[in-house]
Amino acid sequence: MDKQQLGAFLRSRRERLTPEDVGLTSGPRRRTSGLRREEVAVLAHISTEYYVRLEQGRAPRPSAEVLAGIAGALRLTGAESEHLHVLAGTAPSLVKLHSREVRPSILALLDRLPQTAGMVVSAAFEVLACNDLMAALMEDFRELAPADRNLARRAFLHPGPNLYGVSDASEFRHHVVMTLRATLARYPADSAIAGLVDELRAGSQDFARLWDRHDVQAPTVLRKSFRHPLVGEITVDCDSLALTDSDQNLVLYSAPAGSPDAEALALLNVLGAQKFDTSGTS
Repeated sequence: MDKQQLGAFLRSRRERLTPEDVGLTSGPRRRTSGLRREEVAVLAHISTEYYVRLEQGRAPRPSAEVLAGIAGALRLTGAESEHLHVLAGTAPSLVKLHSREVRPSILALLDRLPQTAGMVVSAAFEVLACNDLMAALMEDFRELAPADRNLARRAFLHPGPNLYGVSDASEFRHHVVMTLRATLARYPADSAIAGLVDELRAGSQDFARLWDRHDVQAPTVLRKSFRHPLVGEITVDCDSLALTDSDQNLVLYSAPAGSPDAEALALLNVLGAQKFDTSGTS
């Protein structure tokens, strides 16, 4: 149970709600932003004293029933409820360290995908494997050191507002923060993940600002555009498939057959994983 993070998460979720969101009236003398602690306690059917202690990081581990009541009172989404259980220590335990080993069958699949750029990304946003088309579209991560293959570092610590010329750079940064918060909760003893979060908080004001929001549910990105130095703008369909046994994601970029974007991908496929000069793609 991570008492301090649990308390901070509860406080952030409480402060985002208004009385009207839960069927209450604000009243003329309300000074608290969001709901009052006693209002959450009433809605969750627990004592105010116990809820206050939870937010202050002083309470013992809550039961699953108590957490369900709090999740309902705070109008948590499914992902937020799952995160609440992880912080409270009531979720099923995962391995202490995130996996960086990619199954051989997944590696073989990457090389067999027709006209599809693919990569495997770890729970800490390290690109663990990629095929030639992904290397041509973005860069050849296979030639980089592990620290340089990390997309979170690239998003927040590299200069330039639009890395790889992508259309959703801002949205991706928000996705990184939300995903890393959930990852850190799943692997509290993994020094690599904790160190990455500390590095990003110290090196990026934008990351620190987003981190303090305690958001944990990222919107689904279905399309993404790249501004490539050789073939121009390419808009691709995005599919991220969870490899649940290893807590990794297989990320695939493709385009409808016969479209100009598919032709651009086909051209990149012919060119192969060359080292392009992307200095002017932002």
